[in-house]
Formats: sequence, C-alpha cells, structure tokens
Amino acid sequence: MKITLDTRSLLLGFLGAGLMFAAISFKNDQNQAGGKYRAEVDANNMLVILDSETGNYIIAPAMQSAGKVQWIKGEFDKTFSTATDNKKEPK
Repeated sequence: MKITLDTRSLLLGFLGAGLMFAAISFKNDQNQAGGKYRAEVDANNMLVILDSETGNYIIAPAMQSAGKVQWIKGEFDKTFSTATDNKKEPK
C-alpha cells in the first residue's frame, strides 16, 4: 500500500490543526475580575474603594439626609498590622 500526500491534503491538515489549537487556547475572561480599583457598597450605603495593587483604600460613610461626606483614607497593610479600625462612626 502506497501512501501519497498531495499539497491540498497537507494544507487542509495544517489548517485543521491550527484551528484546533486556536480554539483550545482561547480563555473565557468573564470569570476574572480585573481592574486596579474595586468598589463595594454595603446595605447601609457605605462606600469602600480599594486599590488592589497598593492596598490603599478610601471609605465614605453613608450620607445622612443632606450631610457632608467625610472620606477616610487608609492603607490596608498598616491597618491590618496594627489591628485598628480607622473607620469613623457616623454622628
């Protein structure tokens, strides 16, 4: 039995293999939460913005009626190492 390969069959084989590798290599990025800044709002409308690269954060306590918001800045590593909470309680 003699096996011969023509250029058309060889080209289709390489094209099929390339398509299979391309289909396998694509990743679904919907599950990954990207971005440098992350924001969370809790049930009391308190806002926390975290810089995920440096660990710096800003907390905005909930606004009471038409009151002025006082932003509280902090660094996660310093707050965690001293085990103190620098969040001010709303008046």
